[in-house]
Amino acid sequence: MIRRTVLSLLSLLPLAACSSNSDSASGSATGAAGGAGMPGGTVSSAELGGPRGTIVPGSQQDLEINVGDRVFFAFDSAALDDAARQTLERQAAWLKQYPAVSVTIEGHCDERGTREYNLALGERRAQAVKNYLVALGISPDRIRTISYGKERPADPGHDETAWALNRRAVTVVNVSG
Repeated sequence: MIRRTVLSLLSLLPLAACSSNSDSASGSATGAAGGAGMPGGTVSSAELGGPRGTIVPGSQQDLEINVGDRVFFAFDSAALDDAARQTLERQAAWLKQYPAVSVTIEGHCDERGTREYNLALGERRAQAVKNYLVALGISPDRIRTISYGKERPADPGHDETAWALNRRAVTVVNVSG
């Protein structure tokens, strides 16, 4: 019951951000709700409204809200499904629009399996995303990969809902300077 309530509240966070006076949004909540194959979709900058809702073009927030910053994987798989490919096609178009932006692809896994196995699987997931972006015309020099295995869960739960959220690759804009 508590878990269902928490998940319901988390799904409302992107909507709450629309009326927030905060200068920055929480990246993980928005991205988790809006990623490929997951409920939530994307929110356009026009929906945020007002000067405080302005999104900096080419920023992490721009990527998360207008494109989608993560893709999800099936159990024990690094294969990209149709929803993941669609998100990555939007990411490639976005990266072409901002040629000075470089990114890191973080590979993540659910808690099942050994630490070593999940680090290797997370790397395969990150590499699958990188390979697809490169195939879409993004220079490999602009893309770094890293695997966190099961060490950074998006959802700390111990059920299929949590595991599905944790089997992901997240695109993170590199901040220079």
